[in-house]
Amino acid sequence: MRELKRVVVLGANGTMGAGASGLFAANGFDVTMLARTLDKARQGLGKAKEALRTDVLEARVRCGTYDADLERVVSEADLIFEAVSEDLAIKLPFLDRIDKARSPGSLVATVSSGLSIAKMCEGRSDDFRRHFMGMHLFNPPHVIVGTEMIPGPDTDPEVFRDTCTFAERRLGRAVVECRDMPAFAGNRVGFKLLNECTLLAEEHGVSNIDYWIGRHTGRALAPLATIDLVGWDVHDAIVQNLYANTSDEAHALFRMPEYMLRLMDQGHLGNKTPAEGGFYRRITDANKNRMISVLDPKTGSYSEGAAPPPEKVAFIEEMKGLHAVGRYQDAMRLLLGAPGTEGKISRRVIVGYVSYALGRVGAAEVVQTPAAVDSIMGNGFNWAPPSVLVDLWGRDATIGAMQQLGLKVPAVVEGLGAGQRLFAGSAAGIGRYFLGKSKQRDMSVKKSSRSVFVLGG
Repeated sequence: MRELKRVVVLGANGTMGAGASGLFAANGFDVTMLARTLDKARQGLGKAKEALRTDVLEARVRCGTYDADLERVVSEADLIFEAVSEDLAIKLPFLDRIDKARSPGSLVATVSSGLSIAKMCEGRSDDFRRHFMGMHLFNPPHVIVGTEMIPGPDTDPEVFRDTCTFAERRLGRAVVECRDMPAFAGNRVGFKLLNECTLLAEEHGVSNIDYWIGRHTGRALAPLATIDLVGWDVHDAIVQNLYANTSDEAHALFRMPEYMLRLMDQGHLGNKTPAEGGFYRRITDANKNRMISVLDPKTGSYSEGAAPPPEKVAFIEEMKGLHAVGRYQDAMRLLLGAPGTEGKISRRVIVGYVSYALGRVGAAEVVQTPAAVDSIMGNGFNWAPPSVLVDLWGRDATIGAMQQLGLKVPAVVEGLGAGQRLFAGSAAGIGRYFLGKSKQRDMSVKKSSRSVFVLGG
């Protein structure tokens, strides 16, 4: 593989394009950021500088436009990083231009979060196909190191291995190799859980679901608050792709709920549309106090003023207390026997996450080993890796819970020996995935604080 010095980023004004440009520049590469207009490219540079909190990027970054600069800078580049909109109809014309302009041996990587790598290289030159692959970074890439690498059908194996090594050593990535399947590993597993929670919210309420499946269950942020952060439009694109192109045991859980589709038509996209909101909406009362209003999925309306917090559940508060003193096994085992509707829903979602994630492991599946899916869920989503939960519960209790819930028992779980651990990483740092007891907060947003309260936190 040729030495990589010069990088071109297409879609540089988008969140990922700007983040990737900053990542490359901060690691010593000469970067050209391309967008439709020079002003948009410069906006992308501004985003990168703000995210990395440094002005040293400017010395390594040039800005340009597709019309004036694409062919020239692509012909000079060692790596062309395509980060335009997650839509094949938009990506394909850019890839056509790249194929015609690039020099032989230059790498071409798409940051697609789940579109077919094979479809993107159909009909292209042999040299393009040998040097084309998916490089799915997670946002923001300067913070989240999880990265999925996906070879195309004709990607040169040596080039692919060298690129994975480059991503690990030069960019500090935690690389996971995935097969070219819809949404790859991280988003397929992650958005199964997230969309399941959107369906449950219609019956049980937004506040309850984010509390029941909160950070004590092993995730960085409560699920519905996560969707607001990601954006409803992004969530929709990912789950619609999965609903259309997969037919596994979780197929029904990838159906977008009708209430979300109706609200999206009215402009509700989550945090990126603060006036309309998503599952949560920031509001200001007559006294200029800022509060968080909560969506009622049944009516499509929001609470007047700050919604009351969900009613506390004994086993959840006990789990948080156990997490706070490092008793993670005791805490997670409480979940398997938790009573009531809250226990049943929490158990179904979390045990279902483990079943589905480890069910994507195998010779004909998305990843080859449990360590791969563990890495992308831990390093990409900052969720407790599924194998960690299996080890905390134990093999027999895990299988019993899956069978009781009518879930598939993955072969990697069934094949565990007595007392054998499944998680290949160190168990010393697993506490970072589980939130313990913290100071009680209310539903107001303090003007003096930059942090935003999230239910379930």
